[in-house]
Amino acid sequence: MGDTVLRFALPSKGALEQPSLDFLAAAGMKVYKPNRRQYSASIESLPDVTVLFQRASDILPKVAEGSADIGITGLDVVSEGRDDHEPVVVIETLGFGRCELVVAVPDSWVDVSTLADLADLSLAIKATGRDMRIVTKYPNLTREWFYNKGIVNFALVDADGALEAAPAMGYADLIVDLTETGTTLRENRLKTIEQGTLLRSEACLIGNPGALLNDPKKLEVTRRILEFIEAHNRAHKFVSVVANVKGISSEDVGQRLVEQPMLSGLIGPGLTRIHPRDTTGTWYEVNILVERSLLLDVVEHLRGLDGTGISIYSPDYVFDSACHIYDRLRRSLESAEQRLK
Repeated sequence: MGDTVLRFALPSKGALEQPSLDFLAAAGMKVYKPNRRQYSASIESLPDVTVLFQRASDILPKVAEGSADIGITGLDVVSEGRDDHEPVVVIETLGFGRCELVVAVPDSWVDVSTLADLADLSLAIKATGRDMRIVTKYPNLTREWFYNKGIVNFALVDADGALEAAPAMGYADLIVDLTETGTTLRENRLKTIEQGTLLRSEACLIGNPGALLNDPKKLEVTRRILEFIEAHNRAHKFVSVVANVKGISSEDVGQRLVEQPMLSGLIGPGLTRIHPRDTTGTWYEVNILVERSLLLDVVEHLRGLDGTGISIYSPDYVFDSACHIYDRLRRSLESAEQRLK
């Protein structure tokens, strides 16, 4: 490892561990961890970064207290604990680890399928002399959501083991938990209710505003990380199309290509003179970067110009004129700085 400038916390286990490593590797930031038992690692393309492995639930407080500068965790973790760790900023959602925090009730509650039904049930249970019992690992989100929905007759039960078993074991009436596909809920004879989603979660990158504001080196390394992430994610939307097109001149070929502006690249086609093996005419290599959804339209457009040798490449990165994630981060840091004063 080089001299550490930035401490980057990653999940050490659980559903986000391998997807986080895969995501960073795909974006050109492969994490090197020679021994699985180690709790630190390095990134060859970012020698001044030290990776620290922590439980996903611990990454938010670690970033908040400053023992890590940035980290990847779940948006659910951040949303649940944000009031206790207010200075932390969400830099960017990352598009993997998607799941939902939902209300799930027993299948046997055939008359309970909507939020209104659940509200009525809470009143019915209250009439028996007790509150509706909800077991969850997300008490803050659950309490706020139910209050906002006008349901106040409930009691939160401490989570003990697998939440899905709580209604069957009799120590809770319903659960609020994360689900990715709903399979585990169905296997435990639970169902979600309409309008019963509290949060749509995914992996996110978070940062300590004080650490980044007070150290230009940390901020610069963070910018480099965000450049990699944004350019890699942006590349998914585009393909590079290369073809050979015959024409009188580069102006002639270019003019025919831009007759359909959406199919002629982000700004316009790149043209390079080809020196053919015979003298059958003047040829140009055309290079166009287009949105992936337009690929077949571009191929047909080139065929209409007697294009040949049409080849498609997927770029690893597509950098824009500026890093928009970094620009948003700077604005978030400025807002955080005002709050911290």
